Amino acid sequence: MINGIINVYKEPGFTSHDVVAKLRGITKQKKIGHTGTLDPDAEGVLLVCLGAATKVCDMLTDETKEYEALLRLGITTVTQDTSGRILHEASVDGLEPDAIRDCIMGFVGEIDQIPPMYSAIKVGGRKLYELAREGREVERKPRRITIYEIGISKVEIPFVTMRVKCSKGTYVRTLCNDIGEKLGCGGTMQHLTRTRVGMFGLEGARRLDEIESFMNEGRICEAVIPVTRVFEDLPSARVTDGALKAAENGNLLRESDLRIDEASLRNKTIASDIGLRNATIEGGVSLRNSDQIMVFGANGFFYGVYEYRSKERAFAPVKMFFC
Repeated sequence: MINGIINVYKEPGFTSHDVVAKLRGITKQKKIGHTGTLDPDAEGVLLVCLGAATKVCDMLTDETKEYEALLRLGITTVTQDTSGRILHEASVDGLEPDAIRDCIMGFVGEIDQIPPMYSAIKVGGRKLYELAREGREVERKPRRITIYEIGISKVEIPFVTMRVKCSKGTYVRTLCNDIGEKLGCGGTMQHLTRTRVGMFGLEGARRLDEIESFMNEGRICEAVIPVTRVFEDLPSARVTDGALKAAENGNLLRESDLRIDEASLRNKTIASDIGLRNATIEGGVSLRNSDQIMVFGANGFFYGVYEYRSKERAFAPVKMFFC
């Protein structure tokens, strides 16, 4: 079984579910999940987890995301992108680039966003897009999201090209719709490319045909990212020989059961809070409750992520990755 993450470049025309289905066929394994829906017409980074790595799907879904979006002013559609039926058209005569920029930058920060009807959010056990296709519209509660940054690279009215860095749960097409509404002319999303999810960007994304070639040539490992990459900011430790059975059973590990890799402490999240006199945990340690580390066994075998419990002076498993 393949255990790891593949950074897929989702091409337009595929749903996120399509990508997972195709990868199941390519890899001949069922345990695969994606980490955040990308609209069929959109393209770009779609992280897919395989095997034991599916345990980090929720973590990757929560990651900050970045997009390159093309906003079309003067049009409002039922789907909030150009794939949907046009509801209204308005003139953009008189709009000034500076006014457009000022309006867009007003959306930076924490804002409330009403999810679109054409989305996979469930209400009463049914997905909103299913209800929308039946011509029904239901009340949606606003969701608090964060727009961390918006970079406007080009304004050629009626088009605006912008880069958006945002929190999970953000609908960029809704952002486009809301910008148009605030400008008084309406707006819709013409195109969307997801350029980054957390630490994973377009530069490492692979198309499905490329992944299939790797699989056929026995080189699939070249496309698979180890799950440890997700936790690379954490220090790492090795289980002592006497504690291997405890680790294999997912039990608590005492301070004396672990040997910290001193090199991994450099520039790590809790490095400044660990005072080591040698490579062992016992003896010179100042750990905060809930500090986390990666735990490895013999030959670099990755057991999982553990967190420190000060009362027990021991480490408890948070996520285990061996099958």
